[in-house]
Amino acid sequence: MAMSMPHQIGALSGTPLTAETGGEVPAKGNTTASAVWRTPLTNLRVSVQKTGADVDMLSPTPSPPLSPLKGGMRPDLSVACQALMEAPAETAEEKEHRLGISPEKGKGVPVFVMMPLDSVKMDHTVNRKKAMNASLQALKSAGVEGIMMDVWWGLVERDAPGEYNWGGYAELLEMAKKHGLKVQAVMSFHQCGGNVGDSCTIPLPRWVVEEMEKDPDLAYTDQWGRRNYEYVSLGCDTLPVLKGRTPVQCYSDFMRGFRDRFENLLGDTIVEIQVGMGPAGELRYPSYPEQDGTWKFPGIGAFQCYDKYMISSLKAAAEAFGKPEWGRTGPTDAGHYNNWPEDTNFFRKEGGGWDGQYGEFFLTWYSQMLLNHGERILQSAKAIFDDKGVKISVKIAGIHWHYGTRSHAPELTAGYYNTRFRDGYLPIAQMLARHGAIFNFTCVEMRDHEQPQDAQCAPEKLVRQVALATQEARVPLAGENALPRYDDYAHEQILQASSLNIDDQSSDREMCAFTYLRMNPDLFHPDNWRRFVAFVKKMKEGKDAHRCQEQLEQEAEHFVHITQPLVQEAAVALMH
Repeated sequence: MAMSMPHQIGALSGTPLTAETGGEVPAKGNTTASAVWRTPLTNLRVSVQKTGADVDMLSPTPSPPLSPLKGGMRPDLSVACQALMEAPAETAEEKEHRLGISPEKGKGVPVFVMMPLDSVKMDHTVNRKKAMNASLQALKSAGVEGIMMDVWWGLVERDAPGEYNWGGYAELLEMAKKHGLKVQAVMSFHQCGGNVGDSCTIPLPRWVVEEMEKDPDLAYTDQWGRRNYEYVSLGCDTLPVLKGRTPVQCYSDFMRGFRDRFENLLGDTIVEIQVGMGPAGELRYPSYPEQDGTWKFPGIGAFQCYDKYMISSLKAAAEAFGKPEWGRTGPTDAGHYNNWPEDTNFFRKEGGGWDGQYGEFFLTWYSQMLLNHGERILQSAKAIFDDKGVKISVKIAGIHWHYGTRSHAPELTAGYYNTRFRDGYLPIAQMLARHGAIFNFTCVEMRDHEQPQDAQCAPEKLVRQVALATQEARVPLAGENALPRYDDYAHEQILQASSLNIDDQSSDREMCAFTYLRMNPDLFHPDNWRRFVAFVKKMKEGKDAHRCQEQLEQEAEHFVHITQPLVQEAAVALMH
């Protein structure tokens, strides 16, 4: 071949893709490609038992899945630290400091706290305003840097294209400004509802849903025809399928509208724009949907490339590659949502299709489509918020289950081409680096031994791999906890992970920020609040802090004592 497979597909899509590998690559054994892809067959039964050497046979495209069907401060309140605001970048070195690539030693990690998903109600007003006001005061008193808030596309542009109602958000941002809190604003172009921790339902804008009902292929689709309406399929990113606009144009217009409405707060109160790029706001495919019990942890998930727009792209890629028969469908032997890797022909460790010629072709195309999606939206976001004093960030999912296997099946179905033989996070980090964006990663609070060992979960190893990839790409890394945790074990794990002590190249490096999930009545429980205040102080002390633990605990107790009335007020108000 004149060009390598990744380069051929990259050339076809208009975006060069370099084949990156992380660490030593073991020599691969001889695997045949003849059995890794076949045309859909009918009348084949599928084995889903995990016993012995049973694996599924080729999954017929028309057949249904066999997995079971199943969402201003009061003067008496002290402030832990002054807010960290960096000067505008002038030199390359200063830019690195501003982006958090090479922070000052011991600067510490600022902590933000996620707001409730329904902080703004469907009637465009702030939800539980009294509780919100008391809560923000309490957070500021504890030394929290700021808050993260979802700005829902389905709320702001709900009724008609190009008609934006920023009510509720304007009030919430002014409230944050009054209390001296910074804001990470999330451009949430996804549906709320159907994922881990979703406590309310906020669908996509009505007019978008109407278009998806007219053309169901605007929704991500699996091989059994199941549609997912959490996010518009990236297969139609550049097609005018939404009332004459492309999805990327809709996202751009929304971000431009946000910039114009809140320009006076950008760089001062609003310090970061996190751009939603998929389900749960993450750059990934909706490969493990919990809604209606479709997927349950730790299933491998399913590829989401069967809408007509994705298939059209796959067909073009296969023809350009000289294998037109590979463009008819995705893998037909990759099992079902709740299978494990060894249940399938495609993901099994020995002779699995993922490790053959067809597997490399398909996974390169599938992951490159996701990278291209991120590239398109970041190009727009960068232009819109250029010179506005805000950072741009993108959230990547922490898919840690079956990480210890060779194929890393759940990562592959989500669009991260990460296997034992290939680093799938370095291309993502390099894409973000090209646009000066922050790599925001989840599952930072998890420990390997706390997870099911039979599913070979390894969140700590995954976080380390991501940290190394961002270090090599010279892109700043920020963190979030994937699940609500208020215990010292989780806090200690976050402290350790955020220090980025991964090798001798990272002595001056820390995470640029950490966002804590989430503000709710549990956070203000007396024991949880005491631990949280201590955690925030430790994070802001930084990796090279030398103050003794006893002194930090004493200071935390002091803050807990003086904020007790306010915290009690916040907790009571949030519960009503």
